[in-house]
Amino acid sequence: MAERLKQYLGYVFAAAALVWVLHDVHPRDLAERLVVHHPAWLILAVAADILSYITQGIRWRLFLIPVGRLTIRQATQAIYAGLFVNEVVPMRFGEVVRAYLAARWLSVRFASALPSLAFERLSDGVWLAAAAAVVVVFVPLPAYLIQGAKILATVLFAAIVLLFAIGSFGRGARVVALDRAARAIHSATTAPAFWLAFLCSSLLLVLQGMAFWFVMKAYALPFSFWISVAVFLIVRIGTAIPNAPANVGTFQFCVVAGLTFFGLDKPTAAAFSLSVFLVLTIPLWLIGFFALSRTGLTLNNLRLRVKEPATAQ
Repeated sequence: MAERLKQYLGYVFAAAALVWVLHDVHPRDLAERLVVHHPAWLILAVAADILSYITQGIRWRLFLIPVGRLTIRQATQAIYAGLFVNEVVPMRFGEVVRAYLAARWLSVRFASALPSLAFERLSDGVWLAAAAAVVVVFVPLPAYLIQGAKILATVLFAAIVLLFAIGSFGRGARVVALDRAARAIHSATTAPAFWLAFLCSSLLLVLQGMAFWFVMKAYALPFSFWISVAVFLIVRIGTAIPNAPANVGTFQFCVVAGLTFFGLDKPTAAAFSLSVFLVLTIPLWLIGFFALSRTGLTLNNLRLRVKEPATAQ
């Protein structure tokens, strides 16, 4: 019941966000603003976005080294498979799917792959907060983004303290789960690859930000690079909480909120929110579907397959 309630609330919020984005925009105005002025920038946007996920594959492989050694191809395939599942299933179930794939390919316990996902989220949060601190020097940011960055920094600090405490004092604990978690955290954070993976997170963020900017260039929006980065950060922070599949609704809402804050008219902002979503998501759908099909799994049996190793721990 709780799981279904979360899903329904996500769908309701997504629908409400889309209604807000489109309710006062005439379809004719929307169609007129969907024209691509510089198609070459779209190719660069897709290339940068794909390269960002390859970078994520390299980063995840580095975080997983204490558990086992995936190839870059395997890590990237698992990430794309998980992303595809996220596009069709709510609450980011794809994160669990790629952990399951890594555990299966490495022949390790399912739980052993989970800390690497936590390290990814933690490093993403640190670089997002750092990016917000840099961007605010160049452009004025909305008060809600600054407040969101402060909340993010507070949560990150608490998470770092918690991980440090578990890794330092949890080893040898009588609770088996705590001892395992402490050993996994200590093993990962003391490996040289950990800090290289942490640096990869900055490149991942840069590539995704550039992909967003390239789409803005394709549609000839009259904004600088730093404003583009500011809107991108609004989208990243605004979609951090799991909700509807593919962040539909939330994504468009954040794009429109960011662009209108910097003075763009709402019809153009609404049209762009739909365009940038499709430009950056359709390649993900295609590659993700291929990546998932190569694993031999289907959406029908994914939940059962993932629950088996989880309940076996």
